[in-house]
Amino acid sequence: MKLYNSVTAPNPRRVRIFMAEKNIQIPTVDMDLSKGASRTPEFLAINPMGGVPVLELDDGTNIAETVAICRYLEETHPQPALFGRGAKSVALVEMWQRRTELYIFETITNIFRNQSDFFKGRVHQVPEYGEVERGHLMPRLQWLDRELAQRRFIAGEEYSIADITLTVALMLAPRANVAIDPKLTHLNRWFDEMAHRPSFKA
Repeated sequence: MKLYNSVTAPNPRRVRIFMAEKNIQIPTVDMDLSKGASRTPEFLAINPMGGVPVLELDDGTNIAETVAICRYLEETHPQPALFGRGAKSVALVEMWQRRTELYIFETITNIFRNQSDFFKGRVHQVPEYGEVERGHLMPRLQWLDRELAQRRFIAGEEYSIADITLTVALMLAPRANVAIDPKLTHLNRWFDEMAHRPSFKA
């Protein structure tokens, strides 16, 4: 088994943090995305979407998409549970994982993709769209701050994949020229706790 990885891309980092939380060791194949490593015919045969991460199983099966990989690892290494425990907890983790991915992670990614020099000449940038997304972000972060006033972690009192997704989103924020308002005290408290977890460095 091996993981096609990029040390700079956010989605592989989500998987690496997930693995670190579960103390899973998987050999990695590091891809230099800036040199088009994920766009070669050889890699497109592995993942036609041209993205990382991809988990290649021992039988040759390739699993792409971050959450799909994490779900496989949850099934094969169930402890600690990062997708919840019991019907209610699992549903809440799924809800918050989806929310953090759609409303925070993707929003910051869209700002970065459309306004960063890193993507100039690599994708069709629409800076105005990035600015629209920037306008969406602050009310959503304020909403999360209010939610985190009520509990320790995103989906409740146990750490989960929703925390991983939000962690990596906020790690990406400086690259998108997004600053987290210090007035968001609960969000900043939460992020400080995440930054002190050993998995943060994965």
